[in-house]
Amino acid sequence: MKKLFFATLIGLTFAVWQPFSSAAEAPTIIAAPAQDIPKTASGLQTTVVAGGCFWGMQGVFEHVHGVHKVVAGYAGGDKDSANYKTVSTGTTGHAEAVQITYDPAEVSYGELLHIFFSVAHDPTQLNRQGPDSGTQYRSNIFYTNNTQKNIAQTYIAQLNKSKVFPRDIATRVDSFKSFYAAEDYHQDFLIHNPNYPYIVFNDLPKIENLKHIFPKNYNAQPVVLGTAQLRS
Repeated sequence: MKKLFFATLIGLTFAVWQPFSSAAEAPTIIAAPAQDIPKTASGLQTTVVAGGCFWGMQGVFEHVHGVHKVVAGYAGGDKDSANYKTVSTGTTGHAEAVQITYDPAEVSYGELLHIFFSVAHDPTQLNRQGPDSGTQYRSNIFYTNNTQKNIAQTYIAQLNKSKVFPRDIATRVDSFKSFYAAEDYHQDFLIHNPNYPYIVFNDLPKIENLKHIFPKNYNAQPVVLGTAQLRS
């Protein structure tokens, strides 16, 4: 768990730098999905994805052009267990996830997946991400319709066939059932706490990678989630 790491200062240099250093490594450059939805002015759409701690996932997608709102939360389990303390046990079926509201006229579903698989997290890690381990940190796409399902599954097959990653993709593709917003203190955590050690080592490099690898998709001014917007 990410909080446990900061509970002790014993062996600080080794304990901090060893697990966190990999976050700054260059991301794997991958091709865009061969199958996508053409950009069209059809109204705002939503999608839910998970890939490790939701702080970084939210921070990345808040910097994507065409994204209007990103909420950190829980997906995959039931309402009663949708709280940080319980989800952190890894026994709820929930994953730390983000709900992305985007304009399909500005950014396509395939472009969001391109960013998800390349700079937002390592999709080859099973039930973990960097220093965090447990099923709540799994890589997961929750589709809301068959088109999203087919694009996600086809893209995973494309990436596996290309052998661009050293291991096969571990990302699950599941039908979306429900999403529950996380506690308010988790929302916009990266934006409000840019000097927090976990953010510095694990997540700020992802923002830099987004900026340099996806300059046309990068939005220097992140979409900040206010409390009123969170509850809307």
